[in-house]
Amino acid sequence: MSNGVGPILRMSDDIDAIIAALRDDNPDQEIRVIDRHAYVRIEGDPPLRLTRASIENHVGREFPLREIEMMMSSFSGVIDSSSSDQFIWSRKNNAAEPPVEELA
Repeated sequence: MSNGVGPILRMSDDIDAIIAALRDDNPDQEIRVIDRHAYVRIEGDPPLRLTRASIENHVGREFPLREIEMMMSSFSGVIDSSSSDQFIWSRKNNAAEPPVEELA
């Protein structure tokens, strides 16, 4: 999955719920999880969608997306965070542009 996109999250009690929510929101694709103990890299094919509703379904409480922003040390791809209800990771359409640099 060399063109995978998605978040790199610091470890927390909600990691498993977020991974399950990503799988729910992207049922037709493989979600790859790389556990590095201090952080987890989560990747899927673009576009990769994560909704607040799916997270709340798995954590059993309200979950404002700003909580993800606080957990996210980096990400791969381009993120659309303009909605208060979802994040969407994608790649730029212009193939001439270099890939997004990743931290970590």
